[in-house]
Amino acid sequence: MIALGIDPGTAICGFGLVEVQGSRLKAITYGVVETTPDMEAALRLRKIHQEIDSLISKYRPDIMGVELLFMNKNVRTVMAVGQARGVVLLAAAQNELKLAEFTPLQVKQAVTGYGKATKEQVIYMTQRLLNLPNKPHPDDAADALAVAICTVHCTSINKMRVTNDRLC
Repeated sequence: MIALGIDPGTAICGFGLVEVQGSRLKAITYGVVETTPDMEAALRLRKIHQEIDSLISKYRPDIMGVELLFMNKNVRTVMAVGQARGVVLLAAAQNELKLAEFTPLQVKQAVTGYGKATKEQVIYMTQRLLNLPNKPHPDDAADALAVAICTVHCTSINKMRVTNDRLC
């Protein structure tokens, strides 16, 4: 099974692909889709959609996990992340990809065993669980790998039980 994890954002959208090999997890690839503030909003969203769609076409994941929005005091940030999530969800729907959505707390719990783990603890455990020689970088890519790990764990626990096209 291959899971695509997404840490949505308009400036930086993290992605990570993880494959289950027996009882082990392997990172296939990870990175970020970056846009610049000088780009029009619609063009930024198009770039994110095209690159995520391209990843889906190339790697054919079985499921996509996406981090849910958390409330932020900056409404503009919440709106921008919501728009990025929207184009990511559109790419999943267009490719008929199963979808799982997780809160940051759920991701931390799945990766570290503690829902209030620090970013450094999540990165450390992501590196260990995927047997990576170095810490995944940048942080958005590391977060996306953590979402992919959470997706794999949730899928394994629920044995692909889908309710309303969403797991967990």
